[in-house]
This record gives sequence, structure tokens and C-alpha cells, in this order.
Amino acid sequence: MKIFLGLIFFVYIAAACCGGAGVYDAFVACLSDNNVFQEKISAIVYGPNNPSFENVLDSGVRNLRFNLTTTRKPSIIVAPTAETEVSAAVVCSKKVGLQIKIRSGGHDYEGISYVSDNEFMILDMFNFRSIDIDMTDATVWVGVGAYLGELYYRIWEKSKVHAFPGGVCPTVGVGGHISGAGYGNLLRKHGLTVDHVIDARIVDANGRILDRRGMGEDLFWAIRGGGGASFAVILSYRIKLVPVPATVTVFRLRRFYDDDAAEVVFQYQQAVTTIDENLFIRVLLQPVIVNKKKVLRATFIGEFLGGADQLISVTTARFPKLGLQKSDCQEMPWINSVLFWAKYDNKTSPTILLSRKPNRVKYLKRKSDYVKTPISISGLKTIFNKMVEIGKVGLVFNSYGGVMDQMSDSETPFPHRKGTLYKIQYSVTWNEEGEETAQHYINNTRILYNFMTPFVSSNPREAYLNYRDLDIGTSDNTYNGGRVYGLKYFKNNFDRLVQIKTKVDPENVFRNEQSIPLSVLIMKLLHSP
Repeated sequence: MKIFLGLIFFVYIAAACCGGAGVYDAFVACLSDNNVFQEKISAIVYGPNNPSFENVLDSGVRNLRFNLTTTRKPSIIVAPTAETEVSAAVVCSKKVGLQIKIRSGGHDYEGISYVSDNEFMILDMFNFRSIDIDMTDATVWVGVGAYLGELYYRIWEKSKVHAFPGGVCPTVGVGGHISGAGYGNLLRKHGLTVDHVIDARIVDANGRILDRRGMGEDLFWAIRGGGGASFAVILSYRIKLVPVPATVTVFRLRRFYDDDAAEVVFQYQQAVTTIDENLFIRVLLQPVIVNKKKVLRATFIGEFLGGADQLISVTTARFPKLGLQKSDCQEMPWINSVLFWAKYDNKTSPTILLSRKPNRVKYLKRKSDYVKTPISISGLKTIFNKMVEIGKVGLVFNSYGGVMDQMSDSETPFPHRKGTLYKIQYSVTWNEEGEETAQHYINNTRILYNFMTPFVSSNPREAYLNYRDLDIGTSDNTYNGGRVYGLKYFKNNFDRLVQIKTKVDPENVFRNEQSIPLSVLIMKLLHSP
């Protein structure tokens, strides 16, 4: 009862505290009261009148759909450099009634780490970039503001036969990637990023700085794939590295619809979960123009943890329609395969991974699906024809199986493991400005998504949290509203996440458009007259 009364008191106090231009002054005063010195405040707090405000805001924007003149801007940006400053920011956001948005890299596809319809502040974690590697036990403490490329480079500096099973985009922030259950081309051999997280440091809703022991196993479970921003501010993760051979092999092959693309993709589905777990294959399906004719192209991109000869023997036996030849293969150290997946040429130095400048920022929309049973050749052909008809939306198939089939769906909040053939990403990117253009491309993704309904998972139609998609539901501050998207992202793990959320954040300090909701009882208390 004390928690409930305190929660209601908090809501009234926060609403009455301040508003408009006064929120900045109130927030700064609160930081000072919480032992953040004025010189530090001047260095880490940005208001709209600060000449650096726009640059700091734009530096983490990765989708131009959410950087328009009509886009609501934060009242405050805080870029802390110390854990105690994060703690003070959380306490003060509560006191002044500001919604807090937490940003590490900014790659959230729907921009919810830096956009809101309500008055809000951004807690930008880009200064938390430390990477402390201990090769005596092959572990790393990595700050959430570090980029994956920086992490991979620092690992490579210490060891040529260790890696971390993260994503293939070097400029993705570690914090969001891990807390949403990141994956990469080591998925079938080593599982998800969160399968290798062994500790973390956080700031909870009361401003306490906690590690795994302090937060408890329930909260530690939740922040490994349940979306950290629903529960706390993640400061850093301790991760366990995985072994990789001195030589890996990569390849990229293309097939067209007029050739045998459907037959090759069909056999890919047959082989993908049981083929050697050292092999990961991604398939890109894209409508392209060839000889002034729009056709469907299938690109097979793969990585094998071993040499080319061994890879050829695997694909010849289990995936012969791919037609992979040794001349199609490139052998290289693991760090160079990181560059290959990032589309750098073979002359590029690994030092490029230390760059925090992203490739050109564009407008984009993404969606996701999971496939449980193979799609027939005729079904694939209808999909290919529909994609050509629509004209621009691409599909990306990411192979599962291997160790993913050996882990329980409740091991972490991420439930899409055993029985999944592959994950689909719907992808469209454009350069043209304007709302009409944006709606055209967004609607095209929805058309293809609806067309795919008979071919993908159902009850629920599953989705991947890190491919954030507000089309599948948004928070209305009710349990039932959150359940709409929550079951798609988390399946049977959703209710456990709700229980943990209600316990550790009953005031719903950490909330966003698709955050984990509070339990029904707490919701009723919040909205009771």
C-alpha cells in the first residue's frame, strides 16, 4: 500500500511541479541539489538555447522520418559522463515530471529513443564508451554508448581468435543492441548477444546504481532481451567472448527469378536449420532493374567458421542448388569478415571500425516476421511477383537453427528460438523528402507484410524487438494495450516481464511507445479518480 500511495503522490507532484520554460531551470536546480556541480551541469546538459543542442540531438538520429521541422524536440538533453550523473538525471526527471528517453546509438527504427508526443528529455549515453577487456577469462566490460565496431576492433587488438556474437552494422550502439537481444552471423554457432552477458550495471527507477547481484536475477533476466529502457538505464554490460578460428570464409552469390532463384531459396529453407552450425547464410530478396526490366534478385551472403574447402564440402552435400564454388569464396581473419559484412572493400583497414560517423542517414521503414515451416516453390514465386509489383520493398532472411534450437524459449525474454527456420526483415529506404512520399513507402511495406500472412508465424504473429515496428501496436498505458505488441515480441515471456516491471518500476518512470506495461492492478490505481 505504501508503494501505491507513493506512486499516486508522485504523479500529482510531478504534474504540479513545473512546465514550459521553467522545466529546464527546475531540472538544473535539481541536479545541483543531487551533487552535480555547476561546471559539470554546463558540460553535460543541453537546453534548446544551447548552440550545441541541435548537433547533439542530430548526432544520434538514424532515421530522417523523425528529424523533421514538425518533429517535437526534447526539452533537455543530458549527456552524462559518470554513473552518479545518470542517477541524478533519473531522480530529477521524476521530480520535474519529464518523460525520459534513453539513447545509446540511435538505431531504433521508430526513433523512440529520441522522439515523443509528450514533453520529454533525452538521456544520451554516448560518453559511456569504455571497453575494458580481460583476456585471462575472455570477458569485457563495455559501456552502452560504445559502437559495435569499436568493440570488435578492441577485441581484435587483444586476440585474433576471439569475437562477440553481435550485429553486422558497426555503428549500432551496444546498449540498445544487447538489451533487445542482438544477433549476428555467429548466431547459429553461439546464439544471441544476450546469451553471453554475465553481468551489468544499471541505474534503477529510484536512482540506485546496481550490478547483477544488487538488482537480482529477475531484473537481470529482463534486461537481457526485454528492452532495457522499460526497466532501468543500462550503464554497461559484462560480456563473455567466444572463440573463432584464425580463418573464416565469406561469400556473396546472386540468383535471379528468371533463373532458379525460387528453387534455391526453397532448398535454403530445407537445409538452413540442420546444416553445419558453423555456417550462417543471409538471403536478400530485392526487386531490381535488369535490361530495363524489373526482376527479383536473390543474394546469398554467408560466413563459415573455417576454410573454403570445408565450406564447399558442406554446401555440396546439404545445399547443392546454391552452386557455391571455391572461386566464390574469400578466406580471411574474423575482423576482416566484419568489414565484408559492413560492405567495405578488402583494402579497407580495420581502423575504420573506430569511426563513429554513420553512413548517410536516410528515411526508412522496417518490419519483421518469423517463418516456422518452409514456403513452397509456388508460394515463393507468388511472393517474388508481389515484390516486383510493389517495386521497392526488400526482404532479408536470417537463418536460425544450430544452437538456437537447443535453448529454451524462456532462457531470456527473447522467445523465437526452437522451431524457427529464419527471421524476415522487411526493408525500404528512400531519399526523397515529403510526407506523401513517406506514406507511399510505408504503405508498401504494409501491403507486403499483409500479403505474407499465410507464410509466417501466427497466434501470435511474432516480431523482433530490435526491428521496432509501431504498426503492431503502441502503448495506451494499459496492460491490455501493451499485451497487443508484447505477445508478438515476447510470447509467453510477456507476463513475467510485466511482473518484473511492476516490481522494479511501479511509477512507470521508464516508458516509451512500446514499453512493458504495469500490471492491471497498478494501472487501475494510476487511472482511478
